[in-house]
Amino acid sequence: MVRNPQQRRNARHLQPVADAGTPTVRRGPSGGTKKPITVDAIVDAAFALVAADGFEALTMRRLAAALETGPASLYAHVVNKDDLDELLIGRLCAGVEIPEPDPATWRQQIAGVCGRLRDQYLSCPGITRAALAIVPTNLETLRISEGLLAILLAGGVAPQTAAWTADALTLYINAYCLEVSLRDGRRAAPHDAWVVSRDELLSRFGALPDTFPQTKRYAAELTAGGGHDRFDFTVGLMLNGLAGTD
Repeated sequence: MVRNPQQRRNARHLQPVADAGTPTVRRGPSGGTKKPITVDAIVDAAFALVAADGFEALTMRRLAAALETGPASLYAHVVNKDDLDELLIGRLCAGVEIPEPDPATWRQQIAGVCGRLRDQYLSCPGITRAALAIVPTNLETLRISEGLLAILLAGGVAPQTAAWTADALTLYINAYCLEVSLRDGRRAAPHDAWVVSRDELLSRFGALPDTFPQTKRYAAELTAGGGHDRFDFTVGLMLNGLAGTD
């Protein structure tokens, strides 16, 4: 049965489907040499565009140009830009492995899922702008929250606490990845004067007036950490505050 894009989107959120809908066949002199337009082809092209120019550069018009077609051809498969964003987030979430819940190692399992989701988001800089703006109904996105909830419950965490913890963890992951992508974007810009080194930050803190005694005294601690040290610390802090069964 032929469905419109809205119906196909609803179907994707009810059960896993292959590339729902009939591929758009190219017309014109070169149509026969181009691949048909499908949902997967649209998502692939969107990721390529984001990798080249950043998430902010992703528009339906630019995506259509990259696929050598018009925006109308895209709307035959995706409802709008929000639908496209959901597909991108879902594709990234599909790459995150969820372990079988183990009551003996539930904290480590949660930390592992969070780290894998973080790495997926950071592979597509700026994508968490979309993750923060959507209600998670995509099946792959829901698979992550389902997995987190299952692990927390297996660890003996109360249902309401587990539900809000899963939400808080995903919110933190999104915010952390957005901050990293914004920082890295500024560093890559021709004029990155707003991004200072740790040495310069230590110097600035050390030069503060005496009305900031703690900041001056603990400047090294405030600026410590490399890689994902702060991420791991924060996730651990959240999990260690939960009452579970170890």
